[in-house]
Amino acid sequence: MTIDLPVIWFAIIVFATLMYIVMDGFDLGVGILFPFIRDKHDRDVMVNSVAPVWDGNETWLVLGGAGLFGAFPLAYAVIADALTIPLVIMLLGLIFRGVAFEFRF
Repeated sequence: MTIDLPVIWFAIIVFATLMYIVMDGFDLGVGILFPFIRDKHDRDVMVNSVAPVWDGNETWLVLGGAGLFGAFPLAYAVIADALTIPLVIMLLGLIFRGVAFEFRF
């Protein structure tokens, strides 16, 4: 039994997407809980727990998108065309989150 190249690329894309969801989920959870914490020290601990790794999480998203573009260009074209507005909103959110992290320090 041989494994075809599309199956391997599908597994890579799924793995990259799941890694992004799991790792960035922690960052998003900290961001969601942040307004409910009143103590400045606790807020600093929360932000410092994600500060070293928050920007590395987007690497998984880039790997998934680039893998989809390289391995399945037709699927990428259909998905990018159908989800243009949500993808732009997500990109702007990621940019503003990065700016907020940098201005925090």
